[in-house]
Amino acid sequence: MKKALKIALKIVLIFIGFILIYLAAAFSLSKITIDQEPNTKPEIELYILTNGVHTDIVMPTKNDQIDWSQKVKFENTKTADSTYKYIAMGWGDKGFYLETPEWSDLKASVAFKAASGLSTTAIHATYYKSLREGEDCKKMMISKDQYNRLIQYINESFQKDASGNFLNVKTDAVYGKTDAFYEANGSYSLFHTCNSWANSGLKASGQKCCFWTATDSGIFSKYK
Repeated sequence: MKKALKIALKIVLIFIGFILIYLAAAFSLSKITIDQEPNTKPEIELYILTNGVHTDIVMPTKNDQIDWSQKVKFENTKTADSTYKYIAMGWGDKGFYLETPEWSDLKASVAFKAASGLSTTAIHATYYKSLREGEDCKKMMISKDQYNRLIQYINESFQKDASGNFLNVKTDAVYGKTDAFYEANGSYSLFHTCNSWANSGLKASGQKCCFWTATDSGIFSKYK
């Protein structure tokens, strides 16, 4: 019995130690700033947007470089309105997206899969007609070359069929009338979160970001 208790205590202490090390690393690495590339041409308007937990990257629905609506189709949203000027994209755990509309709905099985990297992921795409800058929405101007890199980064995050089409998730668990879900590549974990995905997108396109962050606050602290 004593031996079993000692083993159990060691497991608990190891778990607590891991959590403390993780929190310390997350705090420290998010404080390290990767600066924006110098001499950036202000050619493309982008935004970052947060709901208080999760960061989305917001881009023009279409320009001469890409028309996102050709693959993230308007008809996959409830409104099917083709007049929306902006598209926001976020990557995350599919279980969280589809099964956890409120924190009170969180299941232990969903949380375990998300934390351990055992679950599948999805891209959440939302169309907007306009955006207003504030604490939860920050604007940036990037060059066409930087936008090409961001397009490649986001495009590679989608799962595709043999024809290169994005795979729409057929579900009623959408958040509004202008959003839809798509199958994504990669696994969610404590080390690869929705916010670290957005942060990596900013890094790939030469924008100010964190060395690494698990939270939206890490990203938005760079844009105060």
